[in-house]
Amino acid sequence: MSARPQLKRLYTEEEYFALEEASEIKHEFYRGEIFAMTGGTVNHNRITRNVLTALDSRLQGGRCEAFGSDLRVWIEAHSLYTYPDVLVVCGGVDIADRRNDTITNPQVIVEVLSPSTQAYDQGEKFVFYRTIPTLQEYVLIHQETPHIIHYRKQAEGWLLTDLLSIDDRLTLSSLNVEIPLQRIYDRVDWL
Repeated sequence: MSARPQLKRLYTEEEYFALEEASEIKHEFYRGEIFAMTGGTVNHNRITRNVLTALDSRLQGGRCEAFGSDLRVWIEAHSLYTYPDVLVVCGGVDIADRRNDTITNPQVIVEVLSPSTQAYDQGEKFVFYRTIPTLQEYVLIHQETPHIIHYRKQAEGWLLTDLLSIDDRLTLSSLNVEIPLQRIYDRVDWL
């Protein structure tokens, strides 16, 4: 007799939030499934810190605000709760279902790529992110070499720009902000 395949257990949003509040690690929630998120490397953390502090200093006193990876994003069209590495909100924070740890209106999302998440971040996750009405720019940062993939929303679709030199500058048009790659990769140890 053949073994029966085991069915995946699906969780409710309430069960997911209870798990998150009791857990020391973060989890993504996608259509009832819960996925543990891996920890970041030293370079991953340096890049995230560099981007966050660069954005914070350039946005001070304006209508936009940068946040780190402890703030969750709700993507309603795909029933996905996820934690981008860095995000920027402009014109006030819209929270999801009275949860002060989950927002729905990022204008810019930044992900630092890891070998285990690179395909997902560049593929399916970008498909999900594109359904957020407020999203204007999506930035993917490699940590092994100076390489940034920058998508900017335009009327006819998403414009891709590849930055491949440490002397390049990341221009976030929707924020009127420019960040040198040297600043983004400050203190990064190249392998």
